[in-house]
Amino acid sequence: MTARAAGADPADLETVVAVVAKECRPGRVKTRLTPPFTPEQAAALAEAALLDTLDAVAALPVRRRVLYFDGDVVPDAAAGFEVLPQSAGELDDRLGHLFDVLDAPTLLVGMDTPQLAAGHVAAALDPDAEVDAWLGPATDGGFWALAMREPDGDVIRGVPMSRDDTGRRQLERLRESGRTVGLLGELTDVDTADSAASVARSAPGGRFARLHRELTGGGAP
Repeated sequence: MTARAAGADPADLETVVAVVAKECRPGRVKTRLTPPFTPEQAAALAEAALLDTLDAVAALPVRRRVLYFDGDVVPDAAAGFEVLPQSAGELDDRLGHLFDVLDAPTLLVGMDTPQLAAGHVAAALDPDAEVDAWLGPATDGGFWALAMREPDGDVIRGVPMSRDDTGRRQLERLRESGRTVGLLGELTDVDTADSAASVARSAPGGRFARLHRELTGGGAP
């Protein structure tokens, strides 16, 4: 990260940071946490993860933040975010649509990494980086972040999502498009009880970790 990016005025960083998320209703989110958690507890953990993510993005030195949202009740923590409704279709289509409608350098993050901190995305926000795209690989084979200096939804459409080779396939598509690609650090998504416990341990001060400790008595359920 250059000195310019580290101390940048928000007006200097044109990158749009978008969070893709859905309303945290029981039975609709984090279903793989049930069991051991109840559907209500899983939804509460999902909401805590989303709020931690929104807080992290709100603190980034950018002037435009987007919540790409599937749902009716927008979290209060999204104040200051531009809320865009998700398009119809499979996940690759929905992400492709977002990268079509945003006409500036774009960094997308999900709601499943509440341990997200500024350092994890610093490289992707560096205006002097000689890289066309960034990918943040997830430990389950997917990806937690995707950035393009020149957004193009066709680079995402057709990539099979929610598989153990999704990250690899997306990386291939980025490179096949002629883009130079940088890799961000690997993070763990909250998907299962084991990954939830791991993420809670890695960021013990966040809402997600505090709720996880409350629900589990300080240990894994």
